[in-house]
Amino acid sequence: MASSKREPSLGNEAEQVKQDLHRHYKYTLGRFDSAPNSPYMLPAISYTVRDRLMERWSFTAEEEQRKDTRKVFYLSLEFLLGRSLSNAILNLDMEEPARNALMEFGCSLEGIEEKEKDAGLGNGGLGRLAACFMDSCASLGLPVVGYGIRYEYGMFHQSLHSGRQVEQPDHWLIDGNVWEIERPDHTRTVKFYGYTEFYINDSGKQCARWVGTQNVLAVAYDMPIPGYRNNRVNTLRLWKAAASDEFNLQEFNEGDYSDAVAQKNLAEQITMVLYPNDASESGKELRLRQQYFLASASLQDVIADWVAKRGENFDEFANYHCFQLNDTHPTLAVAELMRLLMDEHKLSWHSAWDITKKTMAYTNHTLLPEALEKWSVRLMKELLPRLLDIIYEVNARFLAEVAQKWPGDIARQQRMSIIEEGPEPHVRMAYLAIVGSFSVNGVAGLHSHLLTTGLFRDFYELWPKKFNNKTNGVTPRRWMAHCNKGLSALLNESIGEAWVSDLSQLGKLRAYVDDASFCERWLHIKRNNKVRLSNLVKQVCNVDFDPEAIFDVQVKRIHEYKRQLLNILHVIHLYDRITRGDVAGIKPRCVLIGGKAAPGYALAKLIIKLANNVAHVVNSDSKASEYLKLVFFPNYRVSSMEIICPGTDLSEQISTAGKEASGTGNMKFMMNGALTIGTYDGANIEILDAVGAEHFFLFGLKVEEIGNFRIQNDPNYLIEQDEDLKRVVNLLECGHFSMFEPGIFEPLIWAIRNPSDPWMTAADFRSYVDSQKLATAAFEDRNGWCKSSIINTASSAKFSSDRTISEYARDIWKII
Repeated sequence: MASSKREPSLGNEAEQVKQDLHRHYKYTLGRFDSAPNSPYMLPAISYTVRDRLMERWSFTAEEEQRKDTRKVFYLSLEFLLGRSLSNAILNLDMEEPARNALMEFGCSLEGIEEKEKDAGLGNGGLGRLAACFMDSCASLGLPVVGYGIRYEYGMFHQSLHSGRQVEQPDHWLIDGNVWEIERPDHTRTVKFYGYTEFYINDSGKQCARWVGTQNVLAVAYDMPIPGYRNNRVNTLRLWKAAASDEFNLQEFNEGDYSDAVAQKNLAEQITMVLYPNDASESGKELRLRQQYFLASASLQDVIADWVAKRGENFDEFANYHCFQLNDTHPTLAVAELMRLLMDEHKLSWHSAWDITKKTMAYTNHTLLPEALEKWSVRLMKELLPRLLDIIYEVNARFLAEVAQKWPGDIARQQRMSIIEEGPEPHVRMAYLAIVGSFSVNGVAGLHSHLLTTGLFRDFYELWPKKFNNKTNGVTPRRWMAHCNKGLSALLNESIGEAWVSDLSQLGKLRAYVDDASFCERWLHIKRNNKVRLSNLVKQVCNVDFDPEAIFDVQVKRIHEYKRQLLNILHVIHLYDRITRGDVAGIKPRCVLIGGKAAPGYALAKLIIKLANNVAHVVNSDSKASEYLKLVFFPNYRVSSMEIICPGTDLSEQISTAGKEASGTGNMKFMMNGALTIGTYDGANIEILDAVGAEHFFLFGLKVEEIGNFRIQNDPNYLIEQDEDLKRVVNLLECGHFSMFEPGIFEPLIWAIRNPSDPWMTAADFRSYVDSQKLATAAFEDRNGWCKSSIINTASSAKFSSDRTISEYARDIWKII
């Protein structure tokens, strides 16, 4: 692990931390009281911690300037950081002095940490992965800068009204953000609309410029990303949109106030809210504006730094820069880098393209064709006319290469074209990313295999060396050391503290699986974590979870392919058996489902409604509730997962095989000793390989089986032949869970019965139920379950984001 050789002057001595806390409370915040419940204690301790980050941040910047080495720029529309205070305290090794200092004010560290809002900078796995990657880059001492958007409002705050998801504003910045530093000197100008003007320069060369534009300012805000106890702090730079002119003075003087501020409002909309609903035309335009805003501001920033240091000579630019595109969202960076190099810095097409294809790297995160972004040519021509010119030229040159490789294969040219022709032509953003990048990677072994044999097969046949796999990982700092303090203490005592930065050390735990004393302590820690989760469920959902029951958890974005519906069908099956008195083999089970549905995704929102209706019926039935509880946990977020994850016994990873790119929740649960019930999909496969079949509950059709099964798939026949499934569907159809809302769940019933169901819900039901029975029986064997739990944790080294980032750094970024 790389670390700075300089020692900070601001130490962690208890007395100094107390003095700094008092100083910030009194002088920075102007508080002259010492009320123990003061809302100002959170910013006071945050400033105290931030002081120490600042010093290390400056060390890091000075060291990078001195070394002048190759740097990586990680472009992502999401960075789901969660809370910053607890993470900084852990990485700076400040827990005890911070705790003692707060006690002087009558406060607990945990109580103060709970008051911090989760940063609303992401939605789900994509953003949380980016946050884990940033943590690992800093902890490994790598020169990586993150670039994202400073959203005023997060995805949304999810509440439940009559069991339905209701989206409310998540104004996470309402109280400000202690952790950000505004950098107005790095403000960049981003162009929209206008038109392309061609001209002949003094050398007789034809050039282009983008004119008649509406300009928006991108204001930089930096957040520190601390490494784990190595005195390194990397930078996450977030862009806020602002109007280029505060008012049109003439319009204002003429009394047209509305027009005078319209431009300002339009500009600020770009960074107002994370991921607008793109079901409408205005939503699509705003999302495209966000994506270009991120790409343009970030690339301008990097180029401006280069020019300031080295002038207009770009000969060595590719040797010092690598841009990692986190999914298709930042793909406009390919065309924007070309525009900046050609139009603004006068490079030839050949030179600009050579730089672009040597610096861009693309990570794909989805196997769903509908999730690969496409933008209409019409919209792009209106909003980004110069970029569309460049994309068409890139495509023409690329198709010439395809034609040379496969002469006369017009069908292949049409399949591979960046421009999807038709009544409404579209730009295929994933194809632009592949063509413009030197590296394309998937995020799990199966995912990468399916990309090269399916979704991107044509491109793989053209450029096989361009494709590679980088299985995802999560940071053990937040997802073990911070969120599971009891387990961390046991690990430190048993195998030493090195595991926090070298997860391979967890392999030493295998020596303890038959140690009765160790197992008792392991189970005691798990029970304490379950009590903590029970308290949270009681507080948020007003439902009692018995810590002696198996805690069965599925928390992730609500989507048909993730199959929360299959989970609910199993709950209904158990409920049906219990109410009929068929309780043989049934043991107490507490099921928790959580996640947000995209605002425009009607069927996903209906799944949430079903979960809540079923929960109401099950939890209200005294006969059933003795054996079974179900809650839909609202507003699932990072800070909730920090409690949910350590308290989980059974991790639900039940996506339809071939649909989940990787998953990262599966890794977090595994690290904390949960056993997985899952399909042969995504990173589940690698988890299964790591722990062994006896410590994993595998079910369902595999990818290669689904293709053949789909031909004769008849869910209605399966329902008729399976008495359990038939009873479950009948309970849905007869309105047992919708007595006062007749017909409400018909779309879900149709989805189950649909012969073209792509998610194989009915097809996998029996296998899922049988696997759940095995999980129930295994949980009854207390010692056997404990052994499996230990082995899951002991086998999780591969799923550290430190390992993932080391592979990126070695194989793609070439910085180690």
